[in-house]
Amino acid sequence: MFVLSNLIIAVATILNYALTILTWLIIIRALLSWVNPDPFNPIVQFLYKVTEPLLAPFRRLIPVYSIGIDFSPIFALLLIWFLKLFLVRTLFGIAVRIG
Repeated sequence: MFVLSNLIIAVATILNYALTILTWLIIIRALLSWVNPDPFNPIVQFLYKVTEPLLAPFRRLIPVYSIGIDFSPIFALLLIWFLKLFLVRTLFGIAVRIG
């Protein structure tokens, strides 16, 4: 059973790293929105392509034009925080109980 335990730990660790990287990408994108970056810059395009699938559903719930402020990064960061607290910790707990 230690093999399954190690597999779950590896999946939880990779998921934790991926969520951390996604957190930083969302923060960088939010900061870039304050300075009006060049939309043709490859780094800016990469940031938009990676973060837009997570931010778009929150923008549909709270449209930017009605308030004037885009709260979607805050809600996305809260979702990531929840996933890290619940999902990653649950996977680590399962791995400890199996192993």
